[in-house]
Amino acid sequence: MNLTLHVWRQKGPNAPGKLETYDAHNVSPDQSFLEMLDEVNEGLIKKGVEPIAFDHDCREGICGMCSQVINGVPHGGQDRTTVCQLHMRSFKDGDNIFIEPWRATAFPIVKDLVVDRGNLDVIIQAGGYTSCHTGGVADGNALLVPKPEADYAMDAAECIGCGACVAGCPNGSAMLFTSAKVAQLAVLPQGKAEAAERVNSMTEALKECGFGNCTNHYECQASCPKGINVKFIAKLNREYLKAIAS
Repeated sequence: MNLTLHVWRQKGPNAPGKLETYDAHNVSPDQSFLEMLDEVNEGLIKKGVEPIAFDHDCREGICGMCSQVINGVPHGGQDRTTVCQLHMRSFKDGDNIFIEPWRATAFPIVKDLVVDRGNLDVIIQAGGYTSCHTGGVADGNALLVPKPEADYAMDAAECIGCGACVAGCPNGSAMLFTSAKVAQLAVLPQGKAEAAERVNSMTEALKECGFGNCTNHYECQASCPKGINVKFIAKLNREYLKAIAS
């Protein structure tokens, strides 16, 4: 296939940016989107042009680093698919493809398609953990967890922190991300002791980092490559009301 790429180029956080056009020739339908970008970058380097900067790591749909908005949709819009799992067979010969970084106030652009998602770490550090005494390792069956609660927690724990929910939300909200982290611990015995402190701290960090509020567009769920359900936002709201009422 031969494709025309319109890629956002920006030298730095304070530099002006714009879409620049590149041709991608002889693209194999079996390539991943990132492999296609690798080949385009090889061609740019040979021409003496600075390659396109983009994040990537595992290339197995696990790490969430490959954050790109493709044709206006985070990760390209396929169901439960990250950019590294998006294959070029999804496109047709002659297609124009627009590639941009996450667009959110809380995710400042570092360079080209790379954004700083450190504010998600700030939310995690505010309370996305359980405190425990160190010492001897407890028996695995010492604290029993009913299967429905374990399944619920595992569904929330699928979140890989890629930020697609923020990029897809018209408000730039991180409510789905935060709610997954809160809900994961809220239903487990290990998380109940600090539940009130956790939800208060994490929601406060959410606001301080500049993320928007949730207004139920559901774009977060649609954009999530792991299919995190908006039911966790309802759980976050319930936990928050319980905390401020206690």
